[in-house]
Amino acid sequence: MKIVIVSDHAGYDLKEKIIEKFNNIINFTDLGTNSSVSVDYPDFAHKAAMKMQDKDYLFAILICGSGNGIQMTANKHQNIRCALCWNKEIAELARAHNDANALALPARYLNFSDAFNIINAFINTPFEGGRHNRRKEKISCA
Repeated sequence: MKIVIVSDHAGYDLKEKIIEKFNNIINFTDLGTNSSVSVDYPDFAHKAAMKMQDKDYLFAILICGSGNGIQMTANKHQNIRCALCWNKEIAELARAHNDANALALPARYLNFSDAFNIINAFINTPFEGGRHNRRKEKISCA
């Protein structure tokens, strides 16, 4: 499974722990940042969203302090459905009902264990389709 992963400085430590934890089951493409030195989250959200256009990647994981800014930026791109998830149930619903293909995590509000559970739920929950597909098709403005 190929997944793009990015973070800003606030999410750097969590990003590194995620890569370490899931390295045996996920082939990560890490597009930065590479330290906890202050950076601008939009730069990394745009990198992840553009990489997702390759269609070689099933999902993207984007991490910043609150998860909000990086999610808002990613969602400006066509065909990106980035969900801000702070617990397992929200992650499952984001996949099952919205076919989210990008996961935003709020690094300052999650412990490592919760983040790992959210990722597991996100990557292992299938899209239900049906009535949800009709709604998903109405998301894009283009």
